[in-house]
Amino acid sequence: MASGRRLGVAVDFSPCSVKALQWTVDNLVREGDNIILVIVSPEEYEHGEMQLWSVTGSPLIPLAEFNDSTLSKKYEIKPSPEVIKIATSAVEQKKVVVHVKIYWGDAGEKLCEAIEQIPLDSLTMGNRGLGTIKRAIMGSVSNHVVNHATCPIIVVKTPDHQH
Repeated sequence: MASGRRLGVAVDFSPCSVKALQWTVDNLVREGDNIILVIVSPEEYEHGEMQLWSVTGSPLIPLAEFNDSTLSKKYEIKPSPEVIKIATSAVEQKKVVVHVKIYWGDAGEKLCEAIEQIPLDSLTMGNRGLGTIKRAIMGSVSNHVVNHATCPIIVVKTPDHQH
C-alpha cells in the first residue's frame, strides 16, 4: 500500500454506494492516496479458509485481482462494472492505489471494525434515504457508523427517487 492517506469507501454496488465512490474520487482523493473499497456481505461465509477471516475480513485485495472472475467467485461477490470503471479510472488519472477488503456480517458493525483494523483515515458511504418508518424498523447503517466510528465519516446523500 502506498504511504498516502487511507480513504475507505463503503461499497455494496447499489447506486448510492457508486455515487459515494465517485464523490470520493472527484472531491477527496489526492495523488498517492489509498482507496480501500470496504464491502460487507450480509451472509456468513462458510467456505474453508474464509472462516479464518470471519473476524478480520479478507486480506487486502489489489483492484486488478478483485476484477478477476476467479477471485470474485471465491469470495462470492459480483463487482459492478461501474465500480470497477470508477476505481480503475482513479488509479490511472489520480495516481492512487485501490484495494478491496471484504467483511461478512452486520454492515454497521463491520464498517466500524474496518476503520480500526485497516486503519482508515476517513470513510465515505452512501445514504439510501430510507423513510422514517423503514429506518425505525431496519435501522440505518450510516447512522450507526456516524455515531460509533473513530474517524471522519462522509455520508453522500442520494435524493429519494434515485435508490
